[in-house]
Amino acid sequence: MAEIPLSLGEKTFILHGVDADFRNDGRKRCEYRSLEIETNLMQQTHGSSRLRIGNTDVLVGVKVEIDTPYVDRPHEGKLEFFVDCSANATPEFEGKGGDDLATEISNILSLAYQSPDAFDLKTLCILPHKKCWKMFVDILILQCGGNLFDAVGTAVKAALYNTEIPRVTAATLDGGEADIQLSDDPFDCIKLDVTNYPIIVTLCKIGENCIVDPTLEEEMCSPASTIISVMPNGNITSIVKTGYGSMQDTTLIKMLEMGKIIALKLNDALMDGLKKETELGPTRPIVGFLR
Repeated sequence: MAEIPLSLGEKTFILHGVDADFRNDGRKRCEYRSLEIETNLMQQTHGSSRLRIGNTDVLVGVKVEIDTPYVDRPHEGKLEFFVDCSANATPEFEGKGGDDLATEISNILSLAYQSPDAFDLKTLCILPHKKCWKMFVDILILQCGGNLFDAVGTAVKAALYNTEIPRVTAATLDGGEADIQLSDDPFDCIKLDVTNYPIIVTLCKIGENCIVDPTLEEEMCSPASTIISVMPNGNITSIVKTGYGSMQDTTLIKMLEMGKIIALKLNDALMDGLKKETELGPTRPIVGFLR
């Protein structure tokens, strides 16, 4: 995670602001900043999105290819996450500086989507034991300005919402070989059902309180954070603690309760925004990297 030096006075100011439920940017402890999100930015992918929140900027691309299912899971497809921390995001990511953070983000995404209730890999199966779709979700961290895990999780769900998988017909030939035929119509695609896909929410412990959507300065004041992934029905698919600090069980329970409320609100706002964007159709102006 990117770090910035803070003086003792700056940390004290942030701590007192959180105690008073008045953060240094004017928000309350449980208040989220507005998100800027746009999908279908990269035509060479099957789905894409870009999300900006504060000074954090994330780009996600989804690609699919036909592969062979695992022997022990012949009726399931494959889902892989790959994260690249651009050196432009912070000088700390130069060389292999961002590898640990990239691995941590990938692991958190894998945990969030590991439940069949959250993402059913059987929907990626083409022909049991023979062929399946292998989905690659590539995340590029363009700028790191705090609350990175939430930004990545939300951008991934938006990109999957935008993903279109080519329609195929499959059959097993007499010799046991799989016969796969792609549709001649390039617009004949299948959309993913993202209804149960989780939302990731980070809760930072600062003093005796916890906050959501932390800025980079607030993250520097937090000894411990809890990252949870919540499905739209309120079920939690994963809980990950980060940081060197400890917390009491009552604090953890309080974090989980707040995280579920925030995740459900964030999911509703995200889905409303994506549906409105879809309703605009091909006439929607694509801003991309113009701003």
